[in-house]
Amino acid sequence: MQAFIVDVNLYGDLDFKEHHEEFIMLAKGAGAKIVGTLVANRDRPDPALFLGKGKVEEAVALAQTAGAEIILFGQSLSPAQQRNLEREFKCRIVDRVGLILDIFALRAKSHEGKIQVELAQLQYMRSRLTGMWTNLSQQQGGVIGTRGPGETQLELDRRVIGGRIKILTDRLQKVRKQRDTQRRQRLRSGAFVVSLVGYTNTGKSTLFNALTRADAYAADQLFATLDTTTRRLWIEGAGQITISDTVGFIRELPPTLIEAFKATLEETLYADLLLHVIDSSNPQKDEQIYEVNKVLQDIGAQHIPTILVYNKTDLTEQKPRLELNDSGRVSRVFLSAAERDGLEFLREAIVLTKQQLEKTIDAK
Repeated sequence: MQAFIVDVNLYGDLDFKEHHEEFIMLAKGAGAKIVGTLVANRDRPDPALFLGKGKVEEAVALAQTAGAEIILFGQSLSPAQQRNLEREFKCRIVDRVGLILDIFALRAKSHEGKIQVELAQLQYMRSRLTGMWTNLSQQQGGVIGTRGPGETQLELDRRVIGGRIKILTDRLQKVRKQRDTQRRQRLRSGAFVVSLVGYTNTGKSTLFNALTRADAYAADQLFATLDTTTRRLWIEGAGQITISDTVGFIRELPPTLIEAFKATLEETLYADLLLHVIDSSNPQKDEQIYEVNKVLQDIGAQHIPTILVYNKTDLTEQKPRLELNDSGRVSRVFLSAAERDGLEFLREAIVLTKQQLEKTIDAK
C-alpha cells in the first residue's frame, strides 16, 4: 500500500532523526511503500489536528500528488485528532500505536500471540469507534430490516467489542495458567532459567539460534520475533539451563500491548538471569538500554540479575571479550552473534554468574 509519512519533531528533540528513521523502519516492516514524507517542527501538539492547519493543508497536497492511499503518523494521536485528520486527508490515518499493532498482527504466529494481538487491537479500537462509521449518531430503528430496540451503531459496536474482549481475556488467563504449569515443571527440574531481553532488532533471535542451534525466525527488521521460544542448553560448568527468546521492546510501546503481552513478558519474571542484548553499532544504544530498563521495571523484573550483552561487534571496532566489575562480577560481554564470535565469553559469563548466585543463596 502506498503510504505518506507525517512526522513531527516536538519540543526540539535532539534525537528526532533517529526516531524518524526508526518509524520509517516500522512502516517498511508493515509492508508500506513510502511515496512521500513531511517533517514538521512544533513546540506542542495542536489539540485538534496535532499539526497546525497550514501544515495539514501542505501535507494533504503532497499526499494527494504522491498518490498516497494511507497516511502514517509518527506520533500517537488522540481519537479526536485522528478523526479530524481523516476528514482533512479523506483517507485512513494510522498513528504510531496503530502501526505497531498492525506489525504485531502480521508477525504473531502462535495461538497465544494471536490472542494477545487481537486483544490489544480491540482495546485500541474501542476508544476510536466514533471515527470508524458515518452513521453512528443515527438510530437503527425505522428502516425496514433494521427495526429493533433503537440501539445506536456506536453502542452496538462497543457492546460487541466489549464481549469479544472478555472472551479473549478469559482465554489469555487459561494460557497464563498453562504457562505457570510449564514454569513450575521447569523449576522442579532444577534448570537454571535465562531470558534474552532487549530493544527490537538488536539480534536476540540470532544470538538465541547461535547458542542453541535452533531455527527461531531472525531478520533485520523491527519485531521479527513476537512469540517466546524456549530451548534447553547444556553449558560446561553451569549444567542444564533453560533459555528463552522474548519479544523486543521499543520506545513508546503501546500500554495496551504491554498489558496484552504480559503473559509473554512474564517469562522474564521467572528467570534466574537476564541477558540484555544491545546493538553495539547503534548510536542510540544508551537510549534503547533506558527504554528496556523502563519496561522491565513496569513488569517488576528490575531486580533480576542482568548481564549486558553488546552484540554486533562485527559492525564496530570492538573486540569480543568479557568484562568484570570491581567486585569480580560479570558486567558486560562483547560478541557477534551473526559471526558466532565471542560466544565462549557469554558461556563463561553465564557460568560465573550462576556460581556467584549459588554462593549468595548458600550464604543466606
